[in-house]
Parts: sequence; C-alpha cells; structure tokens
Amino acid sequence: MTDDLWAGQNKALGAFIRAQRELASLSLRQLSDMTDVSNAYLSQIERGLHEPSVRVIRSVARALGLPAEVLLSQAGLIDDGAAADTAERRPPPPSVEDAVRADPRLSAGEKEALLAVYRSYLAGK
Repeated sequence: MTDDLWAGQNKALGAFIRAQRELASLSLRQLSDMTDVSNAYLSQIERGLHEPSVRVIRSVARALGLPAEVLLSQAGLIDDGAAADTAERRPPPPSVEDAVRADPRLSAGEKEALLAVYRSYLAGK
C-alpha cells in the first residue's frame, strides 16, 4: 500500500514538473542544462519512474522560477500549508515590463520592441 502511495506521488510530481516546464516553454534539454541534471533522469522523473532527491527538486524549482517548497509539497515531503505560508511571504513577482528590462539575454533594441508589442496589446484591452 505504501509503495502505491509513493508511486502515485512520484507520478503526480512528475506531471507537475512537466506541466511547469511546458508552461515555461522549456525543452527537457534546456531544463537539463539549467539544472545540471541529465536529460534522461529528468525524463524519468517526469514519467514518475524515479523519486528525485531534495537537491534535484531544489534545482528544478530554481530553474522553473518556483519556490522549492512548492515542489517539495508536490513530492509529499512537506505539507501544503508550509508551501502556502512561503508563497504568502514571498514578494510579488516583477511586472512584465520590469522582467523584460532585467533580462540580460535581450539587447536594448529587443527589449524596446518587446515592450512596444506588450503595450500595444494592453492598449486594446
């Protein structure tokens, strides 16, 4: 019975990680590069075949921009209340404009172009 519970927990964690990775528009390879965890191992975690260590969970959470407590909760390692408490104490995320301006991967021209498109969408609302 306990093995079934953990297997279900691993599948739920894997599905959650996959969904978050897809929401972030990351491939497994990109997530692997960001976490220093092998592509194959991440795939096995997403399919619920392995129970990741806390180090791997923290690395994946950091790469996905999530508090580690959220993934630890999904893994059944902490209760949901602790994850919610952490989320409540966390400062609000930056605005879209602040995030674009802060992204070091974009040139100044690219940032301005993105901001112009973003503002044009908002103007139509």
